[in-house]
Amino acid sequence: MASSTLPSNDRLVNIGTHSLALYTHGPEPSSSKDPVVLFISGVASDALNWQAVVRLLGPSLRSYTYDRSGYHNSESSPLAPSAENVALELSLLIEKAPIPNPLILVVHSWAGVLTHEYIALKGTGQIAGLVLVDANHETAPLVMDVNDPILWTVAAGVEPYSAWGVEAEHKLTQEEWDAFRAAETTEKFKLIERKEDFENYMPSFETLRKKELSKKQPLVGDKPVYVIRGTRSRDWSGLYKAGVAKGNGTEEQRSHVRELIKTVDAKNEGLMKEFLKLSTKSELVFATESGHFVQMTQPEIVVDGVKWVLDNLPASS
Repeated sequence: MASSTLPSNDRLVNIGTHSLALYTHGPEPSSSKDPVVLFISGVASDALNWQAVVRLLGPSLRSYTYDRSGYHNSESSPLAPSAENVALELSLLIEKAPIPNPLILVVHSWAGVLTHEYIALKGTGQIAGLVLVDANHETAPLVMDVNDPILWTVAAGVEPYSAWGVEAEHKLTQEEWDAFRAAETTEKFKLIERKEDFENYMPSFETLRKKELSKKQPLVGDKPVYVIRGTRSRDWSGLYKAGVAKGNGTEEQRSHVRELIKTVDAKNEGLMKEFLKLSTKSELVFATESGHFVQMTQPEIVVDGVKWVLDNLPASS
């Protein structure tokens, strides 16, 4: 991969086995003690889903996005993309870049699991605070099944971004949206998506639960934690309506999905409240006009989260 194809704010960071693409936004910190923001994407996602948030953060704060191994401008890893291995590679990226500053980690979806694996590996010393964007809690599969086979039978053949409302409601520029969608059409993307989503996603929850980090609360002490709950029923209702319009599903299957939709937001809220235990200083907000991809449809809520963390950093920070 020729470096000439990379955007001007990007560089490849060699982590020993291969290189990861790291994107730099905003000004150089005046000191290594100044906190910086690091965005971590969910399963089957590269850095491009954070574009609207990065723009709204403005020119005053240094932030970083990166592509995990195998995505977009990053090279493929010799390791399987388990949450443990992804966390290891993230720690190496931070070390080799290097990014010495305190980190405000802004994480979406599966990155809730990835962040906990990072903490299990490296501790919380470099973490300044967390913004959890409809993140996956370790107990999520025990509470709600996002891969419910009947849901996806009813939604067979439906284009998810359209059904979820993301295509109509995202706050990306047209150029950003086109780049985001184009990256997902490549064979490279489909290969790593298959490895992450279908082989390593579900086992990662049980692997993390066995570490029993929940017994060490508040895991990050008094470091601020901002929790954003998306409205999952919006996504599932969109899938349901589009699937029914195609004639998918028996009445029994459709009834099953309607019941899922009725309960999913309360279940997800319970999971988000578990994240409040991470710190003695935490806040829960609801993204009522967004489904799961809050960073794309209500990016201002994520920016508010970063600002809240900055405003609530311990005095010693």
